[in-house]
Amino acid sequence: MAILEARTQLLDALITLRDRVAAARFPLPLPGAEHARRSRAELLAQLDDYLVPRLRSPEAPLLVVVGGSTGAGKSTLVNSLVGRRVSDAGVLRPTTRTPVLVCHPSDRHWFAGPRVLPRLRRVWTPRRDAPHSDDEPAGGHDDDHGADGEDVPPSLAVETAETVPAGLALLDSPDIDSLVVSNRELAAELICAADVWVLVTTASRYADAVPWHLLRTAREYDVTLATVLDRVPHQIAAEVSRQYAALLERAGLGDVPYFTIPELPESARGGSGLLPATAVAELRQWLLHHAQDPAARAVAAGRTLAGAVDSLRSRVPALAGAAAAQHATALRLMRYIDAAYDAATTRVRRRLADGELLAGEALARWRGFPRDSGGEELLDAFADGLSALLRGAVGDADEQTAEAWRREPGAPECGRADELVAERIENLVERWRRGVEELAEVESRAADGNCPLPAEQTAALLAAVLLGGRRARGAGEALAESLGGAVAVRLRERGEELLETCLEGALRGERDYRLAPLEDLDATPAQQVSLIAALSVLQRER
Repeated sequence: MAILEARTQLLDALITLRDRVAAARFPLPLPGAEHARRSRAELLAQLDDYLVPRLRSPEAPLLVVVGGSTGAGKSTLVNSLVGRRVSDAGVLRPTTRTPVLVCHPSDRHWFAGPRVLPRLRRVWTPRRDAPHSDDEPAGGHDDDHGADGEDVPPSLAVETAETVPAGLALLDSPDIDSLVVSNRELAAELICAADVWVLVTTASRYADAVPWHLLRTAREYDVTLATVLDRVPHQIAAEVSRQYAALLERAGLGDVPYFTIPELPESARGGSGLLPATAVAELRQWLLHHAQDPAARAVAAGRTLAGAVDSLRSRVPALAGAAAAQHATALRLMRYIDAAYDAATTRVRRRLADGELLAGEALARWRGFPRDSGGEELLDAFADGLSALLRGAVGDADEQTAEAWRREPGAPECGRADELVAERIENLVERWRRGVEELAEVESRAADGNCPLPAEQTAALLAAVLLGGRRARGAGEALAESLGGAVAVRLRERGEELLETCLEGALRGERDYRLAPLEDLDATPAQQVSLIAALSVLQRER
């Protein structure tokens, strides 16, 4: 009971970690972000396809994934181990995009559902040498599209064979060096699901970089591993075997068993797809030993499981570090926006205080007011000047932000003002103007005929007080003389509130508009914290 409870607690910790990994996002194109995305995908695949299923069902059959480069002879090897054709051989075989799994009939239930490789839909195939039964519908191996051409999830073709020992399943994987990206990704995902990994290479390609990279990765994760040196010409078999063994030794893989298969007519493309039983006898015996001997089976599954869990100690912190980099960069980018718009707000207030809007058209109208220019004309000029000032401030802030973002490695293109920014500012200024006119109208009605100025002129004077700065002192004096000092002060205070609302709506609103995409990234410190916390719990339970 204690062992079961401990395993349950470890499984719960592993599932929690899996959920934290799934929630991690790396949206900013920072250096290392693409690597983090790939690592996250690989880690999720290993958690979903191997670690969680194996911990839930330690008694399930060992899954042996046979992988290798294009044309290495993986399918021929699997067919020969089974004793009949279960996977079509050939570089352009229709199963290139559909891996084939073959197991003993009594183990079928282990692979019928999504226990392992839950992303792959199951296709149960008939025996190649017998008509299919009604309860095992035939399925094509090369169809990754629906009836209407829409994409569907990749599939896993499953066959059963009495010749495969119970407790063992063989999986013929797509090529690890396929020209099709999705094939390579699927091959990597399948390798992550393996209890035992068998790498197949050939006498002519055993020094290629790709398989050696995978071998080193497998050793890093302490995967139960074997290699097959295929299609070795008889006359150089001893020399090739010696060189291959030396390469394994130099790579720290000297203890990895390797099996040599001679070059035979059956292994040539277009052959029968079956090698003589003697050619694969040693490998078959090695696999049988791991499937049928309890101690060997426990070592194989336990070593791979322990190695995969141990690898989380470096892989999860790396993801957490990438998440922290995303958060730190997002914060800096947001601070650049804040700083630029704070500076723009300060400049706008200073220019208003200096009366810089009382220039150009507004100055001409002010000088002619009220004899040659009406209140509406002066308000029009002030509104146009305020709109231009705010649009320029937004443009300056955007340019300052863009310059700062360009200094950030991997930062996205800075979000500039869209075509609607002018419309948004115009609407805010128009709202401010209407507010000023309404204030003037209210005070005019309250004066009950005692105000010598019409509401239109009162509104124009209030606009001059608010936007003219030190250059429009006469406007304040005219308001006080017409309305009385207390009313003029009250009118100015309410007008300043309206102006503040307009400035806040324009500058803070445009700032928030540019901050929103960064906030939507959800690049928060919670991701880093939750990953490390989940890993800590897992390590404690382990």
